[in-house]
Amino acid sequence: MHVLIIGAAGMVGRKLAERLTRDRVLAGKTVEAMTLVDVVTPEAPAAFTGKVSLQTLDLSEPGSADTLIASRPDVIFHLAAIVSGEAELDFEKGYRINLDGTRHLFEAIRLAHMADGYTPRLVFTSSIAVVGAPLPYPIPDEFHTTPLTSYGTQKAICELLLSDYSRKGYFDGIGIRLPTVCIRPGKPNKAASGFFSNILREPLVGQEAVLPVSDDVRHWHASPRSAVGFLIHGATIDLEKVGPRRNLSMPGLSATVGEQIEALRRVAGEKAVKLIRREPDEMIMRICAGWAPGFEATRARALGFTAENSFDEIIRVHIEDELGGSL
Repeated sequence: MHVLIIGAAGMVGRKLAERLTRDRVLAGKTVEAMTLVDVVTPEAPAAFTGKVSLQTLDLSEPGSADTLIASRPDVIFHLAAIVSGEAELDFEKGYRINLDGTRHLFEAIRLAHMADGYTPRLVFTSSIAVVGAPLPYPIPDEFHTTPLTSYGTQKAICELLLSDYSRKGYFDGIGIRLPTVCIRPGKPNKAASGFFSNILREPLVGQEAVLPVSDDVRHWHASPRSAVGFLIHGATIDLEKVGPRRNLSMPGLSATVGEQIEALRRVAGEKAVKLIRREPDEMIMRICAGWAPGFEATRARALGFTAENSFDEIIRVHIEDELGGSL
């Protein structure tokens, strides 16, 4: 088994490579080789004993995707993207990276398929940003995709492309609509949703965090551990059971900012909660107004995808995975 991870230097990409290293088996086959790709050089998992290729390239550059597909990886995880806030601020960059890069990859696979029948499994990380307000709660699987951000629009277009290329048999694709991943380890990124993690991650280690929205903002979350689990399951599931609707809204946890803060209080105490500083941000509040409060995720749950059931659990996962198991 040869696995290609595009976007391997990102948080989810790193954790996915670590999970594959630990499990060493994917879809019943031993992972003998991994190709890890990003715009900055990824790090190889220290414990992986198979062949590792580290590549630095921009998927949106002509010819880059052909280079990656030349080695005919069996499973491709396409995680590379610029995040919501950055895509909104830089229109051209958002479309170049999130749409053009994905189309280049799909086309490279199609041409390889036409040449020698190459048909990999492709797991694409989409987003719940493909839906837009006004939104019901919970949002059913049949709800239409009417995104209200450039990022959501780019992901929705890619979902359509994935379904069409899969229908034509060029690859066996599945689109994983990730909830907002919380708690993200490391430093804050440019995602408009970053504050969901910031208001928990920083106080857990005694640092101040800024909250730019009101406590009643409700959103859909899953931990990094669950996000990796979604991708692994997407790579191994029988796609005949998924059918022609290849893009799935993942399970998650619906919670308000206030409920997040109460979970932080239960797990880490009042001292941590007092480190949250409220500082309203009009742009983020405007973007938040169109965000999904929660999904039924009926199809995904029936297919075996699972996530956390409480924010206390999400916080404890972060403590276990990132803080050595204790505060």
